[in-house]
Order: sequence, then C-alpha cells, then structure tokens
Amino acid sequence: MGIQRANPFTYYDNSGPDFGSYRYIPLSEIIDSFSATYVGKNKICENVSANDITFHAIRALQELSYDTLRCTKDWEVEIPSSLVLVMPVDYVNYVKVSWSDSNGIERILYPARKTSNPFDVQESVESWGGFTTDGSGQDLDRTAADANGNYTSSTAANYNAQATSSDLGSVDSDDMDDEYGELVGGRYGIDPQHSQGNGTFYIDETQGKFHFSSNISGKTVVLRYISDGIGTSSPDSQTPSLANSMVPKLAEEAIYQHILLGILSARKDSPGPLLAEVKKRRAAETRKAKLRLSNIKLEELTQVLRGASKIIKH
Repeated sequence: MGIQRANPFTYYDNSGPDFGSYRYIPLSEIIDSFSATYVGKNKICENVSANDITFHAIRALQELSYDTLRCTKDWEVEIPSSLVLVMPVDYVNYVKVSWSDSNGIERILYPARKTSNPFDVQESVESWGGFTTDGSGQDLDRTAADANGNYTSSTAANYNAQATSSDLGSVDSDDMDDEYGELVGGRYGIDPQHSQGNGTFYIDETQGKFHFSSNISGKTVVLRYISDGIGTSSPDSQTPSLANSMVPKLAEEAIYQHILLGILSARKDSPGPLLAEVKKRRAAETRKAKLRLSNIKLEELTQVLRGASKIIKH
C-alpha cells in the first residue's frame, strides 16, 4: 500500500532487487492505495470502477512525466551508413542529441531547420491509378526504392549526402592565412546554428526517424528523450504494464490528487467548491513534487554563486 521496507539481506545480493528501486513505487500499488483510501461508502469517491481509477492514474503519470517527473531516458547507438535512427518505442520528444568523441565528451547536434523528407506525391498518385507522365508522354523521374521498397525524397537524399566539414565553424582560425586581415569580421552576423562543425540532424515525424548529416556516420550518438512513464509488460508486448510503470515516491501524493481530480471532474454532480478545493491541492502537490525532484542542494548552489563577482558568505 505504498509503504515498503527493503530487505537488507537480499538487497546487496546479486539475486535481490535492482539497486535504487526503493525510490520508486509501482503505479499498480498507487492504484490499490487510492482505492483503499478514497473509494468506498461515505468517502469522497463512491461507486468508482477500477477501470476509471486505472485510466486516470495512467493519464496522471503521463502528464506529470512531461514537466514534473521529467522521465528522461538515454540511448547510445552507433549511426550506420544509412544515417538513420528510428525513434525509441516510448519516445515522446527529444531533450538533447549529441555524439560522443574519443574522450567521452558529448558534442551537441543541432536540428537542421531548412530541410525535410517530403512526401512522394507521385508514389501516392500511382497507387491510386493516377498519372505517371507529365502529360506530353514523358515519364516523370522519381527516386528509386531501396531494398525494402521504401522511397526517400530527393531532398532527404541530398541532405544525407552533404558533408559539414566545410562549415565555417569547423575551420580553425589559427590555420587560416590571414596575414593581411582579409578575414577580419568574416563571421559577423553568422547564425550560430550554422557556425558549428558537430553536425546536424532532422526528424521525420511521419516515418518516426532521425536523419543525420554525413559526418555523423560511424559515430556514437547519444539520444536523450522524454517518455510518458508508461512501461510495457514485455519487449514483445505493446500493452502497458502497471507493475513496470514506476513513480518516484517524492511525487506519490501528486499522483493521488491528479487521479482524484480526474474522477471528480468526470462526474456531472460533483460540487463546485469540492472541485475547487481539489484543484488547489493538486496544484500544491504538483509544485511540491517539482521542487523535491529538482534536487537543488545548498552546497552546490553556493559553489555556483561563488563564481559571481560578489563574495557569497556561507
């Protein structure tokens, strides 16, 4: 019911639970605790089905995962020659995309905002029995399909083939011949996203893929992304498993208030003052959970402030 004690005799054994798992509580246990606390005769929620509680619990975890829980995951993968990386199965949005050099330093990749992978209109028209010529008898040119029968637009193919080694930001100014100062001011007004040599990427939202510039081929890319916190019962199943969906204990009460407000808001006869009170409690608990999970330490903050121009007494 949300109150557990780890067994120290099995925790440090290899056969025990995962290290650090005590910080979390399964969503299934939160649902059971909510049912025991809030549902029943003469309680705030009467005649509530288990399906309703489960639905609002999943929605609460999803909403809190985006901004409060910050349920981020890291993928490390070597980019193949195709320069394509498929999105993870639980991907919602990316936080940072970078590649790791030989020293373990992550070099940030920036999105290319002036390219895309346009939809092949001709492919669609042909599948509908439409035109294949330009009207004067000439066949329309199109990009050939790959081994899997997938088409890549000319725009995407040109982007994958281009190299970024000639970008202005990748040139070391110490190696440039500037004896007479011809290059003075040459970078004035340049867009920062175009003045770096780390590489670029763009996201094909339709096909669910990341496309990288050609200089990323063979490099180890680290993808940090946001998930919605909902696990799966097994690698071969797409059905959410409530036992695998973990909630930080620091945000447990916030989940309860989200579930409670969701149930009361769905009822047409819920009193207005009660809804207002629950909304206040939900906002307060969400704020509290965000502060707790921000993990701000006084000593670390003081160390940062000591780099300011004024002396910080401690």
